[in-house]
Amino acid sequence: MEEKRWDPVVSEMQEGDYVFIQFGHNDEVLTKKSYVPENDFKSNLVKYVADTRNKKATPVLITPVARRRFDSSGHVVGTHDIYSGIVRSVAADQKVMLIDLDRKSQDLYNELGLEHSKLLFLQLKPGEHPNYPGGKDDNTHFNELGARMIAQIVLQEIKALKPELAERIIQPGSK
Repeated sequence: MEEKRWDPVVSEMQEGDYVFIQFGHNDEVLTKKSYVPENDFKSNLVKYVADTRNKKATPVLITPVARRRFDSSGHVVGTHDIYSGIVRSVAADQKVMLIDLDRKSQDLYNELGLEHSKLLFLQLKPGEHPNYPGGKDDNTHFNELGARMIAQIVLQEIKALKPELAERIIQPGSK
């Protein structure tokens, strides 16, 4: 909001549009410039919902996608608990559709387990990729496989929440 990126979204929004709203991944990190205190985060979400509804569009809130972090017993540890909780609360209070990507992505990582879940992220050995000659151990950013799997979760949730919207989503290679 401070960077004025929301303004063009609102100005171009049209009646009947669906607006998918997801924040929290970087907003909650105290050491980042993008940090947003919890009360402001909630107020911002409420504003995004109100602005969307004022344009007769439909807001859909999405919790932040989970980071890959496991405890000593091999179970995923939540890294967005507070901010995801705020998104869930705003969705309930404002009666907005919710895609709980935090929980769904945690379920995926738990299903894959500690080692196989690495296949979704930028986990690179030294010399494996020219952009990362020293390797990369990133449990936040997805590789192509991970991005596609997370996108499939979102698509499944859209189908569950709004089947008529899902029917308008075209799969590559289909007509």
